[in-house]
Amino acid sequence: MSQPWPDSQNAVRADIARVGASLFQRGLVHSTAGNISVRLTAEQGGGFLITPTDACLGFIDPAQLAWVSGDGTALAGARASKTLTLHRRIYAAAPDAHCVLHTHSTHLVALTLQGVWRHNDILPPLTPYQLMKVGHVPLVPYRVPGDASVADDVAALIANTLRPLHAVMQDRLGPTVWHDSPGSAMALLEELEETARLWLLTERRPEPLTESQIAELQARFTTLW
Repeated sequence: MSQPWPDSQNAVRADIARVGASLFQRGLVHSTAGNISVRLTAEQGGGFLITPTDACLGFIDPAQLAWVSGDGTALAGARASKTLTLHRRIYAAAPDAHCVLHTHSTHLVALTLQGVWRHNDILPPLTPYQLMKVGHVPLVPYRVPGDASVADDVAALIANTLRPLHAVMQDRLGPTVWHDSPGSAMALLEELEETARLWLLTERRPEPLTESQIAELQARFTTLW
């Protein structure tokens, strides 16, 4: 039987599997936690690809990725992740997003357990690349995993944030990030997790960058902060 999707999807499917394996091998995801989705172009068949529910990102079979239509109707593959509603709402609220990635990254979850810096910014501005690559990351209140109301919380944050938002942190669960490709989303996640690790390793003593240092970065680079 021939595959039920266009050949143009195959490279996207392989990229999702590559990113999932890389995250798993480096301990940024574990067990069956986490999910990845990609918004497809019309040439690729439209709709979204998303990892199956309870799948281990380290061992994704590209052929088993769930292909769903724009309204979430299943088109092919395994059953979609229970976070599909959240992913779809992010795509609707952030037109430039083409990949959404959620993990239970250790240091970021630990940060919420110990207490974030502020609810509207889980980390202070500590490093130049945090400001340039990540930007502001608000905390989303705890919800049961898969609770569809998280989608409302995140969509509201995207709509009401003055500067572009590319990540949120779900209390006790983990970060959700979005970008223009799986590779870019993975890089953003890595920078965010590394900043949380530095903040925790230094027992949260470092002073944030000063207003003048932040202004200099904003003047010289394209920053998300």
